Amino acid sequence: MLNDADCGFCMRTARLVPRLGVDVDASTVQAADLAALGVDPVRAVVEMPYVHPDGRVDYGHRAFAAILRTGPLPWRAVGRVMTAPGVDAVARRTYAWVAANRHRLPGGTAACELQQ
Repeated sequence: MLNDADCGFCMRTARLVPRLGVDVDASTVQAADLAALGVDPVRAVVEMPYVHPDGRVDYGHRAFAAILRTGPLPWRAVGRVMTAPGVDAVARRTYAWVAANRHRLPGGTAACELQQ
Protein backbone atom coordinates (compact mmCIF):
# COMPACT_ATOMS: atom_id res chain seq x y z
CA MET A 1 0.00 0.00 0.00
CA LEU A 2 1.42 3.36 -0.99
CA ASN A 3 0.17 6.66 0.34
CA ASP A 4 1.02 10.31 -0.22
CA ALA A 5 3.48 11.46 2.47
CA ASP A 6 2.63 15.09 1.70
CA CYS A 7 -1.01 14.59 2.69
CA GLY A 8 -1.95 14.54 6.36
CA PHE A 9 -5.27 12.81 5.64
CA CYS A 10 -3.49 10.08 3.66
CA MET A 11 -0.90 9.54 6.40
CA ARG A 12 -3.62 9.41 9.05
CA THR A 13 -5.55 6.85 7.02
CA ALA A 14 -2.37 4.80 6.47
CA ARG A 15 -1.83 4.65 10.24
CA LEU A 16 -5.41 3.41 10.77
CA VAL A 17 -5.42 0.69 8.10
CA PRO A 18 -3.20 -1.80 10.02
CA ARG A 19 -5.73 -1.71 12.88
CA LEU A 20 -8.14 -3.53 10.55
CA GLY A 21 -5.92 -6.62 10.71
CA VAL A 22 -5.01 -6.52 7.03
CA ASP A 23 -1.86 -8.17 5.73
CA VAL A 24 -0.16 -5.40 3.74
CA ASP A 25 3.09 -3.50 3.85
CA ALA A 26 2.81 0.28 3.79
CA SER A 27 5.15 2.85 2.32
CA THR A 28 4.86 6.27 0.80
CA VAL A 29 4.73 7.18 -2.85
CA GLN A 30 7.72 9.44 -2.26
CA ALA A 31 9.89 6.68 -0.72
CA ALA A 32 9.01 3.86 -3.12
CA ASP A 33 10.70 3.00 -6.42
CA LEU A 34 7.52 3.47 -8.44
CA ALA A 35 9.07 2.42 -11.75
CA ALA A 36 10.30 -0.87 -10.28
CA LEU A 37 6.84 -1.51 -8.82
CA GLY A 38 5.06 -0.65 -12.06
CA VAL A 39 3.18 2.23 -10.43
CA ASP A 40 2.11 5.27 -12.47
CA PRO A 41 3.65 8.23 -10.57
CA VAL A 42 1.01 10.74 -11.70
CA ARG A 43 -1.88 8.48 -10.82
CA ALA A 44 -0.26 7.49 -7.50
CA VAL A 45 -0.71 10.94 -5.95
CA VAL A 46 -4.36 11.09 -7.01
CA GLU A 47 -5.38 7.49 -6.27
CA MET A 48 -3.75 5.30 -3.64
CA PRO A 49 -1.92 2.39 -5.30
CA TYR A 50 -1.76 -1.12 -3.94
CA VAL A 51 0.81 -3.48 -5.42
CA HIS A 52 -0.33 -7.08 -5.15
CA PRO A 53 2.24 -9.76 -4.27
CA ASP A 54 2.09 -10.94 -7.92
CA GLY A 55 2.96 -7.41 -9.15
CA ARG A 56 -0.49 -6.29 -10.33
CA VAL A 57 -1.36 -2.73 -9.34
CA ASP A 58 -4.78 -1.47 -8.30
CA TYR A 59 -5.61 2.17 -7.65
CA GLY A 60 -8.24 4.05 -5.68
CA HIS A 61 -11.28 2.15 -4.48
CA ARG A 62 -10.03 -1.07 -6.06
CA ALA A 63 -6.76 -0.71 -4.14
CA PHE A 64 -8.63 -0.19 -0.90
CA ALA A 65 -10.88 -3.16 -1.67
CA ALA A 66 -7.83 -5.35 -2.36
CA ILE A 67 -6.28 -4.24 0.94
CA LEU A 68 -9.47 -5.12 2.83
CA ARG A 69 -9.55 -8.55 1.16
CA THR A 70 -6.23 -9.39 2.89
CA GLY A 71 -7.87 -8.98 6.30
CA PRO A 72 -10.30 -10.93 8.45
CA LEU A 73 -14.07 -10.91 8.24
CA PRO A 74 -15.93 -8.59 7.99
CA TRP A 75 -13.29 -6.57 6.10
CA ARG A 76 -12.64 -9.32 3.57
CA ALA A 77 -16.35 -9.36 2.69
CA VAL A 78 -16.50 -5.55 2.50
CA GLY A 79 -13.58 -5.62 0.07
CA ARG A 80 -15.41 -8.08 -2.17
CA VAL A 81 -18.64 -6.10 -2.08
CA MET A 82 -16.82 -2.86 -3.00
CA THR A 83 -15.97 -4.25 -6.44
CA ALA A 84 -19.21 -6.14 -7.06
CA PRO A 85 -21.37 -5.14 -10.04
CA GLY A 86 -23.56 -2.20 -9.13
CA VAL A 87 -21.48 -1.31 -6.07
CA ASP A 88 -18.23 -0.79 -7.97
CA ALA A 89 -19.43 2.44 -9.63
CA VAL A 90 -20.67 3.84 -6.31
CA ALA A 91 -17.39 2.93 -4.58
CA ARG A 92 -15.41 4.56 -7.42
CA ARG A 93 -17.40 7.81 -7.14
CA THR A 94 -17.15 7.79 -3.35
CA TYR A 95 -13.38 7.32 -3.49
CA ALA A 96 -13.09 10.10 -6.08
CA TRP A 97 -15.08 12.45 -3.82
CA VAL A 98 -12.88 11.61 -0.81
CA ALA A 99 -9.71 12.13 -2.88
CA ALA A 100 -10.96 15.47 -4.22
CA ASN A 101 -11.88 16.63 -0.71
CA ARG A 102 -9.07 15.09 1.33
CA HIS A 103 -7.78 18.54 2.27
CA ARG A 104 -11.12 19.15 4.03
CA LEU A 105 -11.23 15.82 5.89
CA PRO A 106 -9.78 15.01 9.36
CA GLY A 107 -6.00 15.38 9.23
CA GLY A 108 -6.16 17.17 5.90
CA THR A 109 -4.30 20.39 5.21
CA ALA A 110 -3.86 22.67 2.22
CA ALA A 111 -0.94 20.42 1.17
CA CYS A 112 -3.45 17.60 0.67
CA GLU A 113 -5.44 19.45 -1.98
CA LEU A 114 -5.20 17.90 -5.43
CA GLN A 115 -4.52 20.24 -8.32
CA GLN A 116 -7.50 20.14 -10.65
